[in-house]
Amino acid sequence: MGKTELLITIILFNIFFVLFVAAVMVYIRQYRQRKKEYLNEIEVKNEIHKRELLATQLEIQQATMQQIGRELHDNIGQKLTLVSLYTQQLLYENKVTEVSERIEQVSQIINQSLHDLRSLSKTLTDDNINQKEIVTLIQEEADNTNTFKKCMVSFEHNFKQLDLDFVHKNVLLRITQEFIQNSIKHADCKNIFITLNTSDDALWELNIKDDGVGFDTSDIRSSGIGLTNMKNRAAIIGADFSLISQKNIGTTLNIILKRQP
Repeated sequence: MGKTELLITIILFNIFFVLFVAAVMVYIRQYRQRKKEYLNEIEVKNEIHKRELLATQLEIQQATMQQIGRELHDNIGQKLTLVSLYTQQLLYENKVTEVSERIEQVSQIINQSLHDLRSLSKTLTDDNINQKEIVTLIQEEADNTNTFKKCMVSFEHNFKQLDLDFVHKNVLLRITQEFIQNSIKHADCKNIFITLNTSDDALWELNIKDDGVGFDTSDIRSSGIGLTNMKNRAAIIGADFSLISQKNIGTTLNIILKRQP
């Protein structure tokens, strides 16, 4: 083999080697990309499954509470009503003063227990969240807080109607309640401002802020279980969660549910 043929062979070998290495690199890059996409797909599916599971748990909890409320009303409530009627009959028939007084005391206890039971039953069976719009639920929460005149709560929104299912309304309402309770209990605030708006980018955006003492969000002890509850509830519906707090300025909570592209 001459020098020319040897040189050509070396050049072809180098070209082949370079092409081979390039092909291997492309294959490795594609493999890594496919692996990354696969893992991302698995992660997304797991996250969706987690949210669906949490949402189902909320619905089951609501249904269970309603069932307990109906049982209290229909079963125990009816029995207490019969006992109340029976004591009233005994009171009417008995003419001994001392015995009548004791029967009257028993009757009052039964009637008070019956009243408490009905109130509890109504609370458990009241389908308040399903029947009302989210703006009504939040406004009622603000009005209830304002009756105590300890901290004034204002609520504003930029839409006429926002159609939400039970899970979304439940999450928004519970987060709002959690924030209000924490602010009144720990922040020593004078005002709480709530806005619920829609936009081109977001199905809705809930913003709540107070003018309280604030706290260090990096300190788990100061954040407490309330912050964890709010984060977990936002995660149920896949909403972005952010909370900023500054000492002597206040705390701001922002939760956004973005529109799907």
